Amino acid sequence: MYNFDAGAVRRALHEICAPDVIFRLSFPFETIHGVDAFTERVFGPLLRAWPDLERRDYIVMAGPTPEGADWVGCGGYWTGAFMAPWLDIPPTGHMVHMRFHEFYRFEDGKITEMQALWDLPEVMMQAGAWPMSPSLGREWHVPGPASSDGLVPGPCDATAGEASCQLIIDMLEHLKKHPAEGGPEVMEMDRFWHPRMSWYGPAGIGTGRGQRGFRHWHQIPFLNAMPDRGKYVDEIEYHFFGDRAYAAVTGWPDMYQTISHGGWLGIAPPDKKIAMRSLDFWRIEEGLIRENWVLVDLLHMYDQIGVDVLARMREFNKARTGFDPETGVAL
Repeated sequence: MYNFDAGAVRRALHEICAPDVIFRLSFPFETIHGVDAFTERVFGPLLRAWPDLERRDYIVMAGPTPEGADWVGCGGYWTGAFMAPWLDIPPTGHMVHMRFHEFYRFEDGKITEMQALWDLPEVMMQAGAWPMSPSLGREWHVPGPASSDGLVPGPCDATAGEASCQLIIDMLEHLKKHPAEGGPEVMEMDRFWHPRMSWYGPAGIGTGRGQRGFRHWHQIPFLNAMPDRGKYVDEIEYHFFGDRAYAAVTGWPDMYQTISHGGWLGIAPPDKKIAMRSLDFWRIEEGLIRENWVLVDLLHMYDQIGVDVLARMREFNKARTGFDPETGVAL
């Protein structure tokens, strides 16, 4: 996919995927069965919009889950010149980038399932077409690992990978104690997070630097709006896998919680329980979490509370040159 050719990509996917492969994708693509439908519905329109499409991976890691499944996790971005509308996002004529986190489950050497989040809001922002509230965090071209070792070679170091996963699991257990069991001190963040940590959130939330940045630009508004975080863990299924200094988590969804209060993303609280999809990577340095890459399917969240972000974007862009004022679709 670096030198993207639609026919070659389709053939490669047929070779490596099981016949009944399932692709679980971010909104609005959702679940797709089979390679041909996936390439036609997802890559076909994207390739027409970004004709020189290429893929850049900065994290590729693999490992078994405690349940015995084998997963490969990839993080990076798609890029190319944005020459034609895509999902009615207006083209810029310039290079554009879109982050992805993609997790592949293997059985008998074949991909049987993919879970993937593409950061569509990031593309809207670059096109000057983001129709929702501005981010609290920093919006930028999120980098790969500072250690430049994200392409983790095999064989998997199971012992180190298990240790990395356990650190993340312990950290998350402590995060869930707040606010139900006390103030910020119950999270023991100094025990888990490096003083110079970077939390790379999705477009629409943005990046936070250090514990202060993470708390102010993401965690505080998130928990203020959804204080029942962690209440529904018996309703979700998620899996950790790791190798060396990296850990990852799959889940579809991996959170249920209720937007019962205001303060998050400028949303008026609908008092509605929502499912949230998040696919994450962590990098451990000196026994502490130094970097955390997070993608959340925000468009899926908005859809559950009755907000059609893509339709709102089309309304905003009716006035732009090259759009039909009656349909809101790019000419």
